[in-house]
Amino acid sequence: MIAAKRAIVAWIGYGFLLLLASVAHAAPEDTYVKELAPGVFFRKAQTAPTFTGCNQGFVVFKNFVLVIDANFPGQADEVIPLIAKHTDKPIRYVFDTHHHGDHADGNVKYVEIGAAAVASERSRVMFETKGIEGFEGAKKTRLDEYGSLQYEQPSMYFSKRLVLDDGTQRLELLHFGHAHTIGDAVAWLPQHGILFTGDAVVNGAFNYTGDSNTESWITVINALKELPVKTVCPGHGEMGGSEVLDHQQRYFVELRARIRDYISQGWSLDKIKTDIELPFYQEWTGVDVKTRDENITHVFQELTAKK
Repeated sequence: MIAAKRAIVAWIGYGFLLLLASVAHAAPEDTYVKELAPGVFFRKAQTAPTFTGCNQGFVVFKNFVLVIDANFPGQADEVIPLIAKHTDKPIRYVFDTHHHGDHADGNVKYVEIGAAAVASERSRVMFETKGIEGFEGAKKTRLDEYGSLQYEQPSMYFSKRLVLDDGTQRLELLHFGHAHTIGDAVAWLPQHGILFTGDAVVNGAFNYTGDSNTESWITVINALKELPVKTVCPGHGEMGGSEVLDHQQRYFVELRARIRDYISQGWSLDKIKTDIELPFYQEWTGVDVKTRDENITHVFQELTAKK
């Protein structure tokens, strides 16, 4: 019973938190697919009024397709035939940027058609614990979608870097450290300067910090910024240029600095939640930073060594 409750809470954490988010200068009700370079596609997911899951990508190689993020099972059911409209190549791999259900619960649908799920080695423990717990929790709350489906963990793991290069496409799967989760990895296409970030970088008020280390997260984004990025395809929100990396990093830098200053003045967590101001965040997302209660609490606990 306790495990089930934890599973439901975990699913709510990374699911319904995103449902409440909104993005400035974006069309949250839109779902669309855009070809960013020959054979490289970005699918932006609807976030409001209904949260449908994460943004995704797919890359068409000479003889196969790799999907970036499996999403929820229901979304996988939509994306698989969508890919077939663009190519007759079989889907051979689905890359999970991390273990959260809106990025990986759809693995089962891809495995059913013969694909292998791939993720970073550091994420393995999360799939084996929180991942399966979240999936089982979702089966209780999304019965029509999950039904009797069985959880599919990745069958392939890489340590720091995995390269797929067939002469037509080069895709590098990279793990730089603990960011949104301990196992975050990104998909980098150096020929095109296109970076699929998963939730290591989002564009708007979509950050869930429950599995994060925000100090390390800032360092991970430093590593991403060393890549010659032209286009950022975030885990949630609209795609953009390298400024999306800047915005995501600035949020955590300023949030940590502001909360650290308040702590030094003896402020309680409740007072910080009530009085904190971060004008940049509202300019970026269209949302008052005070509405990101979970993020404030998480950073406070990090800085006071209570987590």
